[in-house]
Amino acid sequence: MSKVTFKSVAPFLILLAVAIVALFIKPEASFDPASVLGPDGKTPKYVYNSGDISWMLVSCAFVLLMTPALAFFYGGMVGRKNVLSTMIKSTVAAGVVSVLWIVVLFSLCFGESLGGFIGDPRTFLFFKGVMSGEPWSLATSIPLSLFSFFQLMFAIITPGLVVGAVAERIRFTAYILFIVLFGILVYAPLAHMAWHPNGLMFGWGVLDFAGGTVVHISAGMAALAGAIVLKPRIRTVSAPAGIPYVLIGTGLLWFGWFGFNAGSAVGASSLAVYAFATTNTAAAAAGLAWMFFDVLRGKKPSVLGFCIGAVVGLVAITPAAGFVGVPQAIFIGFVAAIVSNFVAEFLKHKTKLDDPLDVFACHGLGGITGMLLTGVLGSKTVNSLVLDNQFLIQLKGMALAVSYSFIVSFLIFKFINFIMPLRVTEAEEEEGLDASQHDENYGKAH
Repeated sequence: MSKVTFKSVAPFLILLAVAIVALFIKPEASFDPASVLGPDGKTPKYVYNSGDISWMLVSCAFVLLMTPALAFFYGGMVGRKNVLSTMIKSTVAAGVVSVLWIVVLFSLCFGESLGGFIGDPRTFLFFKGVMSGEPWSLATSIPLSLFSFFQLMFAIITPGLVVGAVAERIRFTAYILFIVLFGILVYAPLAHMAWHPNGLMFGWGVLDFAGGTVVHISAGMAALAGAIVLKPRIRTVSAPAGIPYVLIGTGLLWFGWFGFNAGSAVGASSLAVYAFATTNTAAAAAGLAWMFFDVLRGKKPSVLGFCIGAVVGLVAITPAAGFVGVPQAIFIGFVAAIVSNFVAEFLKHKTKLDDPLDVFACHGLGGITGMLLTGVLGSKTVNSLVLDNQFLIQLKGMALAVSYSFIVSFLIFKFINFIMPLRVTEAEEEEGLDASQHDENYGKAH
């Protein structure tokens, strides 16, 4: 058994304190839209739509599935000594972020705007007014609580994406702290700026249909920061533990992404159908583009190549899904796959940056590519929110998202490393994180 210290006890004590506070909060009744009347004093101001509610409940489940899917996707690509440690770091975000969301994170993302940068933490503190509150202003056909839980699923998977860049060397307790600080200091401000009606980027007219900026650019830049701070692994080459895991993870991610993107229409509408179609199309084109580009460079077509490419296509179409035509989704998937493939190979072979699962190249650059191509290919025919100067607006928003998420994430990793060891010891890294961090061992069991 490991030695019990204050640092090891602190997470339990914090969770205990939150649980005790929650015990004394009075439950709320569900909001009745019929009780709020419109200007005529007779007609309800809000009317819930059962079809929209059904689709959004399903979408919540779809997006949550993406977190264990990501664990399979990443777990299959690392070495056998680090499969479980990699998978749990993605999955544990479902626990940490879910509790944090109820306490304060939903408020920071969607609470009353403080200067367009972040939400007032008091707005929905401990979910105050969420179950009984009026619907979100941009999703009036579903309860506020349902909107909140749909958004929670995005907040859960985002820090999980960063795992691939810090795999095989980051200490588990340090990563737990990273999830908390990243959620509060990076994810919440970007979500507020991009998706809140009074948010800074929303006011500029920046388009991010389902999280290219909020999820993928933020995770990609945090991944870059983490890889820089942690420095390379002792052994940077290891055979993938289970490529079938990667294939399973890809299929489940592709499946869940329909909720991710089509669900972001916030209703069972024709726009959801559009987002569904563009999502599938971009993934297909990108998977083929990555695989065929590898062949063009003298490699053989691989399972990993198609899987990684498909995910890059899903990343790139995320900001554009409800703004571009279906044929244009082919172009977006193709371009994103080539860009990410080229940069991943360059970073791996021409630099000392150790991003084991190419998170920056795939999610960071995939998100950037998709965000900028939204400005180039976005059509008013598909969505009236597209503006004439959309590319310049997207470029401005991209610059803010990239610089902010990288700088703050870099400072977060540095801060954690200052108060506790961010990286495992050389002996622990050689032993493998499954055994040294969790006293479990996938490699010996298989």
